[in-house]
Amino acid sequence: MRDETKCIHCGYRPKNTEPKMVPIVQSTTYVFDSTEAVGEVFDEPTKALIYSRFANPTVMAVEQKIADLEGGVGAMCTASGQAASLLAVLNICKSGDSFVSTSQIYGGTVNLFAVTLKNHGIECIFVDADADAETIGAAIKDNTRLIFGETIANPALSVLDIRKFAKVAHSHGIPLIIDNTFATPILCKPFEYGADIVVHSTSKYMDGHAVQVGGVIVDSGSFDWTNGKFPELTDPDDSYHGITYVGSYGKSAYIIKARMQLMRDYGVYPSANSAFLLNLGLETLALRMERYCSNALAVARFLAASGKVESVSYPGLESDKYYPLTREYLKGASGVISFVIKGGKENAVRFMDGLKLASIEVHVADIRTCVLHPASATHRQLTDRQLLAAGIDPGMIRLSVGLENVDDIIDDIVQSLERI
Repeated sequence: MRDETKCIHCGYRPKNTEPKMVPIVQSTTYVFDSTEAVGEVFDEPTKALIYSRFANPTVMAVEQKIADLEGGVGAMCTASGQAASLLAVLNICKSGDSFVSTSQIYGGTVNLFAVTLKNHGIECIFVDADADAETIGAAIKDNTRLIFGETIANPALSVLDIRKFAKVAHSHGIPLIIDNTFATPILCKPFEYGADIVVHSTSKYMDGHAVQVGGVIVDSGSFDWTNGKFPELTDPDDSYHGITYVGSYGKSAYIIKARMQLMRDYGVYPSANSAFLLNLGLETLALRMERYCSNALAVARFLAASGKVESVSYPGLESDKYYPLTREYLKGASGVISFVIKGGKENAVRFMDGLKLASIEVHVADIRTCVLHPASATHRQLTDRQLLAAGIDPGMIRLSVGLENVDDIIDDIVQSLERI
């Protein structure tokens, strides 16, 4: 099936007289016929449902749909995008390990990696997303377990050269994890270019309506965990009666370990109702991404021609430095634009406060146009040096173009620019 059809039909196929829509299984518990039956499931948790901290039928349908869209062997939803990034790293990193990440990533992820994981004894080594292969390779240590990057960085809007990072990672026997939130599998499928694990904040384009927070981890099933660097996947797990994940689950070892071990202990699983709402968003994802891309391109071209705008970052513009990578990896540049108004922070604030259609929100990738000033909001905790490394000017505005008529969006921008 093509993506448009997968968005509607994958994950759940009702049988005779069953509900057409994915049912909301609003239950924490499941019934067993005997003591022996429940004991068998605790020996082999993939045999049946145990408890909705691990898995739930409604959520599982959505997980399968996302795995099918990305081309992976399995997926696990989480309570937030941050939880997805956290568990994706913790699944193969422990105290004393390190990992490499591009510096052009979401500010909350920077704080998670640079502060919180550091407090747990895991070092994050940041490299520029535009660094050459030699520089990236030089950042890798003997204890480095993975490389992390974003397909389209939030909010710098740099586009990652996935093949380059995958080649470096694999030459050192470690996987590449990609945050594909802004691109979604409709615009980019990182597994096709060598990525091994994909994460998303499903709160963004996948949901599309700003009604539920969530995340997901998708496993490609393509990485060889038996190279000696990942004993947690090849050696017996004493917490599950000596199961070896690679030996028992083969290509699905990574994602099953994440569920059986980390989800069991951290319990950051989404509710059935949240998954139901997410599925509604996924059903129109392919259609919406086309409009996001076309609207954003028109708005970016307008801003680039404005005399009151100092610079525009949108990888769909032919003048953008990342346009060649956009052509190589993406079917569109998504719906988010970063731009700097002449006059710095003061004029940026005046412009944002003057908007009437677009709203100021701590959110992005909604059906409604919204704006944010990253330096004083999502990236407020970063130092000036970190802001610079993340590609964020103090006067930068992040504009998330919605699905309104594009002329109405531009009219709103025009009337607010006239206030400057």
